[in-house]
Amino acid sequence: MKVEKTGPLRGPQGVTPAGRRTTDQSAAVSLESVEDVTSVMGIPEGELTPKVRQALLELMAEVDRLRRELSVFKERVSLLEHEADRDPLLAIANRRAFVRHLARMMAYAERYGSTGCILYFDLDGLKQINDSEGHAAGDGALRHVAELFLGNIRESDILGRLGGDEFGILLAQTGLKAGKEKAELLAKLIQGHPFDWKGKAMPLSVSYGVHLFEGREDIDNAIAAADQEMYAQKRERKAAADDSGENDT
Repeated sequence: MKVEKTGPLRGPQGVTPAGRRTTDQSAAVSLESVEDVTSVMGIPEGELTPKVRQALLELMAEVDRLRRELSVFKERVSLLEHEADRDPLLAIANRRAFVRHLARMMAYAERYGSTGCILYFDLDGLKQINDSEGHAAGDGALRHVAELFLGNIRESDILGRLGGDEFGILLAQTGLKAGKEKAELLAKLIQGHPFDWKGKAMPLSVSYGVHLFEGREDIDNAIAAADQEMYAQKRERKAAADDSGENDT
């Protein structure tokens, strides 16, 4: 996300003909506002001399300026927090944000007796794409996969990038059977939609693992369990491909 540039926080200051410094904001503070403040503060009308009025005007203008600066700072902090949670390449949740969402889902599952699933995907052959076509092609393949994932999960589901070529999806209120079915459907979707790179169709595939959570558990262990299942599937597919190649020779 592009953060728009803002102007300087402090407005230019000028000097009055009498030599008194004032701010542009002080002009926006009315005498009625001063009278309201003095009424609340209990300042007698007789003590409200022109100098006191001017001092109060400048004080109120300074308070107003600080309030507006604080609003700008809060907006910037919000934008920075948002950026800190996003993968810079794919504009989806990064691992930090993914873990936080998982903790929230686990707490919900424990409280309401529901279940959820972690889907762990690994994009097969990304290194070969980087080596043969360049890293720009590899980045494009990652974007292609992320877009397919985003277009085929619920708004309540969370997609994150967990590593270089690894993705995670959190499915709330989902059982193990439904989680595995969803993972298989997404894997077939990736396989059925080759990545187009400069007019060249590049077939892609993913390996996946699924882990069910029913409440609070160690988050690192839960993600590792889904990761281990993914690697087990990857090894099985590689072994099957090797056997097929041997049988053909």
